[in-house]
Amino acid sequence: MTQSTKTRRQKLEEFLATHPGDAFAQYGLAVECANHGEHEAAIAHFEALLAKHPDYVTGYFQLGQLLARIARTADARRVLHAGIAAAARIGDQHANAEMSAALADLPA
Repeated sequence: MTQSTKTRRQKLEEFLATHPGDAFAQYGLAVECANHGEHEAAIAHFEALLAKHPDYVTGYFQLGQLLARIARTADARRVLHAGIAAAARIGDQHANAEMSAALADLPA
């Protein structure tokens, strides 16, 4: 397969295989999977990202939103709480506010 016929996901997977510590590539792969409805793969990639990079607050937000969309509300709540704690830890007030709002919007 030539480089031009590879999907974005394939390119990200290859890049991540050679740069396993690259947080942005891991995040990009998770988002790419989510955008294509590959929810379990997206969740696995977000979880891998957050395990390696616990202060990557955007990962918590995106994972929380994905979990909420697929009606895994308890999991979304857990992830958003962890993300709020991470945002507070690094002083990211904007991310903290976004995740707090997302948490408040979750059904009871």
